[in-house]
Amino acid sequence: MNRPARLVTAALTASAALLLTACGSGGGDGSSSDAIAGADSGRKPSAPPSASAGADGVGRPEIELPSDMRLVFEGQRTGDATKDAILADNERTVSTVWQAMALGDVKQSGMAFYYTDDALADVHQYAKGAIAKKTSWAGTLRYYDRQVTVFDEKSAALTYCVDESKADLENRETNKLQGTETTSDSYVFYNLGLKKNADGVWQTWDLTEDRGAQKCQP
Repeated sequence: MNRPARLVTAALTASAALLLTACGSGGGDGSSSDAIAGADSGRKPSAPPSASAGADGVGRPEIELPSDMRLVFEGQRTGDATKDAILADNERTVSTVWQAMALGDVKQSGMAFYYTDDALADVHQYAKGAIAKKTSWAGTLRYYDRQVTVFDEKSAALTYCVDESKADLENRETNKLQGTETTSDSYVFYNLGLKKNADGVWQTWDLTEDRGAQKCQP
């Protein structure tokens, strides 16, 4: 089976790896994340998620995903301001990778705003590989069991699972779906290292992936 995450190298873990392994098509419930702007595949973008400048005054890149590329994030509010900010920035972070695939353009994706260090190099390589293969995806990715650990004011870690069972690989130019089946590899565990930059953005600097992780199985 060719899941979206199969396009990535072993080094590319976490947020980006996840989509390159989507399978089975279908929909899902929940709220969507930030959107991506102007997919050249002709697909209609979904309603914009959040304003480019949030309540914290940070000017963020616009993100608008096509209407058939849906992200569902569970546990968006913890009651802790720092953890909620981390979760919100992670949603934007993940969205920039999918925006790159939908647009077929790494430079306009916004990835460099939310990724840094080795993680940025990895997702950049991943996105370029998908774009070169004219690969995108359609369907729903569900992010669940999201757990934040705050170490201090500028460093934290985030773990979560991703359900790719309702997403399918798609040719970005023809919009043709590949069709894949659901297996244990449709469920992925991610572990991210985060740090807060001078602008107050929680950037991902390290990420690892465990595809088929037992803890994420339904």
